[in-house]
Amino acid sequence: MKHNKYFNHILLLAFLITLLSCSKKTNFQTSSVVPAARGFVKIKKDNNNNYQIKIELRNLSEVTRLEPSAKTYVVWMESYMAAPKNIGQIKSDNSLLSKTLKANFESVSAVKPTKIFITAEDNETTTYPGYRIVLTTGTL
Repeated sequence: MKHNKYFNHILLLAFLITLLSCSKKTNFQTSSVVPAARGFVKIKKDNNNNYQIKIELRNLSEVTRLEPSAKTYVVWMESYMAAPKNIGQIKSDNSLLSKTLKANFESVSAVKPTKIFITAEDNETTTYPGYRIVLTTGTL
């Protein structure tokens, strides 16, 4: 009986470790541009060996209220093999950035991200990040 009890505990522990190791959650660092903004990035490798990137944000002010104002928030990904890449935008209209100032973003990458950051930009298709880094994860 004791062996069965220990086996069950070991099995449960192995399951929990597997569950927790499937997805890496990293908080964004405190922002000097939008100090109240908070959020995190979850990165998970899927069955196709791609990396799912999910971002949840709160208290992110409307991009037009920044000084100087901008038109959109752009999400950037760095990897060991490439320069920063624009992986999409966080729209700041009322439908996506709610009155409670929450926003979500999802993307997929074939390469493992080493850093995720968000900038305030005037053009969502920009190919290089501007100087207004709103949130950053640091090295993942």
